[in-house]
Amino acid sequence: MALELWGLFASSFIASTLLPGGSEVALAWLVDDGQIPLWQLLSVAIAGNSVGGILTLVMGRVISIYYPAKVLDRGRQQRAKRWLQHRGAPALVLSWLPLIGDPLCLLAGWLKLNIYWCSLFIVIGKAGRYLLIAGLFS
Repeated sequence: MALELWGLFASSFIASTLLPGGSEVALAWLVDDGQIPLWQLLSVAIAGNSVGGILTLVMGRVISIYYPAKVLDRGRQQRAKRWLQHRGAPALVLSWLPLIGDPLCLLAGWLKLNIYWCSLFIVIGKAGRYLLIAGLFS
């Protein structure tokens, strides 16, 4: 049982960084299997995915030291930058979305949005996603 939980954590973590991954399949399989309590599966998946998103946020902060946000002053990047600056940390509720969620976390760090508020909204977004998946497969 512990091995499955560590695997779910690792899968969830990797899926929320800039690396590709699909933790939804692992969670759905474990929920359907029914051998591990649902609350444990959700806790582990949400924790792993949130830690990965927050790490991406912190990476954005570190990158901003070497590459100031003004390098994003071209076309699409400018629109994304303005959109996130206008909406702020609550926009990170969307961090669960495929393809845009990880860059959104990175950009929020790069723009030096409040790390505590960003972390809260990342956790809310990731939790909503896994609650939906668990609800579909339980």
